[in-house]
Parts: sequence; C-alpha cells; structure tokens
Amino acid sequence: MTTTEFEQFYINGDWQPPKSNNRITVVSPNTEQVIGSVPDGAEGDVDAAVAAARAAFADPSGWSRWSGDKRAAVMERLADELDKRAPEMVQAISSQNGMPVAVAEKLEAVFPQLLLRYYAGLARENAFEETRPGLLGGSTLVTSAPIGVVGAIVPWNFPQALAAFKYAPGLAAGCTFVIKPSPETVFDSYLFAEAVKAAGIPAGVINIVPGGRELGAYLVAHPGVDKVAFTGSTAAGRNIAEVCGRLLRPVTLELGGKSAAIILDDVDLDLAKIGEQLFAATLLNNGQVCYLGTRILAPRSRYQEVVDTFTGLAGSLNVGDALDATTQIGPMASSRQRDRVESYIAKGKGDGAKITIGGGRPADLDAGWFVEPTIFADVDNNYAIAQEEIFGPVLSLIPYDSDSEAIAIANASDYGLGGTVWTSDHDRGVAVARQIESGTVGINNYLPDPTAPFGGVKGSGLGRELGPEALLAYSVQKSIYL
Repeated sequence: MTTTEFEQFYINGDWQPPKSNNRITVVSPNTEQVIGSVPDGAEGDVDAAVAAARAAFADPSGWSRWSGDKRAAVMERLADELDKRAPEMVQAISSQNGMPVAVAEKLEAVFPQLLLRYYAGLARENAFEETRPGLLGGSTLVTSAPIGVVGAIVPWNFPQALAAFKYAPGLAAGCTFVIKPSPETVFDSYLFAEAVKAAGIPAGVINIVPGGRELGAYLVAHPGVDKVAFTGSTAAGRNIAEVCGRLLRPVTLELGGKSAAIILDDVDLDLAKIGEQLFAATLLNNGQVCYLGTRILAPRSRYQEVVDTFTGLAGSLNVGDALDATTQIGPMASSRQRDRVESYIAKGKGDGAKITIGGGRPADLDAGWFVEPTIFADVDNNYAIAQEEIFGPVLSLIPYDSDSEAIAIANASDYGLGGTVWTSDHDRGVAVARQIESGTVGINNYLPDPTAPFGGVKGSGLGRELGPEALLAYSVQKSIYL
C-alpha cells in the first residue's frame, strides 16, 4: 500500500479524502510507542459512505440484483486477494492489538476467507425463492431479498474475522455495507480495502470508515441504514438496541460474556492431552475474547487438582511481544484495557480470592501493556471477578458439589455466550451442555464453526451470526399468495 491510501477512506470503490483533519494515532501495545496514524472518520465521511452503499444497492443491474452465482464468484476473488495479503494482515493486526502472531496466523489470516468461500457456496445453492403448497387450496411464492444497506461496527480483538462474520453472509444475500473498524485496529482495514478493490467488488458495495464511538452512534442512527450488525460490549449493545428499537431497525448484537468451563469429576486433566484445548477455551488472544470460559467450575472432590492444573497451565505460557512467533500471551490492546484488568485483579484480592499465580506485570518486560496470566482460587460466584467481564488473562476457579450445582452456578450469570464441558463421558457432557443457558457450548474444546449459528442469550446479545441462519439476518422474506 502507498502512504497516499493511508491518508484516505475507501468509499464508493476508490480512495476518498477525509472530511476533517482529525487523526487516529495508533500506539503499539508491545512497545508503547506510536506506530502511525490515519484520518479519523467524521459524520460527512459516513454520509458519503452510506450514500454510496445506498446507490449501489438501488442499482437495478447492480449487486443486489445479481444472481447468487455471480456474487459468489466475486466473493471468492475477494478471498483469493485476502490470501495474498495474509502475512501483511497478521503483522498489521498483531502490531496494533497485541494478538500473538501465532493466533493471528490461524484465525485472522484464515477465517475471513473461509467464511467468504462458505457463503459463496450457499449463495450458489440458494434459489432465494420457493413455491409452497397451501393448506387452503392455493400456493404461496416465498421470496427472499437482501435487507439493504448494513452498518457494520467491528471491535478490535478480532477485527478481520468479526468483520467477515457480517459482510460474508450479507454479501451472499445481496446487501451493501458501511464498515466502521475500531480506532485501535485501522491499518488492517486498509489492507482489506485494497483486497476489495483488487477483487473487483462493485463500487459502493463495501465502504470503510474507521472511527470511535461517536461515529458508530451516528452510523447506527443514520436514516440511510437498513440494518445494524455490532460486536462489542454489552453496555454499548444496549444503547444500540434502544436506538434500533425506536427506529424499528433490524439489529444483530454479539456482546460480552462470562462463560463457565465446567470440569466434571471424570475428566482427564493431563495437560499433555488437553492443555492446548484448555488454553484455547480459556486464555486465547490474551484473554480478550468474549466467549472464553473464564469461570472454571471444579468438583470439590478434585478441586485442588484443578487448581494445580490451571496454575501449571498459566505458568507454562510464554508472555512476550505479540510479533514473536513463540509468544502465547501478548499485551493488552491498550493502556486503558490493562488498567481495567488490573482493577479486577485488585477487586478479586479484596473480596478474599486467592491468587495462585500471576496477579502483576511481567518483571522481565520493561515496556508494553502486559499482565501476567492470573489464576484465582477460592472464588465465590458472587464476586465481581466471577460476574463481570474482565477481558484479560484472568481465570476464576469456583468449587461445586454436584452436576446440578455446577449447572446452576453456570447459569447464575447475566451473560450467556459460550461455555465448555470437560469430561471423559461424551454423552454426559452433552447432557450437561443442553442445560447451560448459553448460545454455544463446547465439549472438551471450543471453536465456533462457520456452519453453525453463533450468538448469545441474556446480556450476550440478540440474533445469530454464522451458519445458513445468518443469511436470514440479511434478508427480507415476502409471501406472494398465488
């Protein structure tokens, strides 16, 4: 990319100058040094982006009217272009949000392309209409049309994957997009825009304007937007839901979590066998993942063994610069986020929980927003560290006496996004999983799959992303009685 492109926004199929002189300054979480800046989006930039998306959607021979097969071919070209930029994307993301490159290589550099190709396949298979025989003697033609212009607001923790959660099914359905990346992760959005242009996505179909909360609020309420798709905090999600409710505007909200990892009494706790899976389900991406099982529910009969296992896991992790291929735990994404995590560690200690490992900053790292992986034992489920989302490498271990008590503790939460069950008995694990109040649960592992719906209940959100179900979220059904 050129310096010129970094000074503009991708709107209506080309690079457009910003409407204001405000800047987003990007600071490395690894070094605390400024690594660059880009223009900060203004309301006028969103107006231009929405107008471009609206014009592209209304084009009688444009994207929304194309066949599924024609859209699929372009989506696959976009996946190919993202493949070409995967190494650059990894470096850009890890340098901005502290995601270990080993994680970025497996997820951020792969998942968007996986989703694009999956939804391209669904677009080819979907006739977008069917005739159903009626019960009253006639029949009904049921059609599915794209919902329109989508305002997609993307967080900093998985900026490319979570953007793809939205645009991949939406593009397949025929929607057009205005994407607002987080100010913490802007450089990768320019690489994405470059791929969009190179893939030949028609002008106005994807527009990208980075900015902060105020710009997001402006996009959510914009009269030219037909649907909002948001991933972020529960507090912000509630505000967005209020606006969309007043406007009767469809909205998908993937919000926070405080998921439970239920360790059943028959589990094999050999870290050589399950260590990688435990790490991915509880501490992935420096603990900055909404679905992670940060409440570890352990049978009292094996409680000390579970404490020792997680203490050993946390102590074995390599903490360091996110750009180092051997790093497993990198820095928090911002100084503000580190302050938040440290404040919860202080709350946990104040409530009487016991730190078995961690609790401070790594002594061997002089710079960067690092927090040691921290394990709390003797936690009551009513403690703040067990009820509130910390979004860092902090786990709370809570004892229980029976499966029914474990399920009750798991469900005693304002959230319901993820969760796991760890057991040597698959059927028992599934039986427990069925009783957990959560949109998703993993058995001895956790990884959202593109073919299955993903989302939460209670304070973890509204609607579902991924799976064939996501196409419905970007579509409007019409019944024509014949």
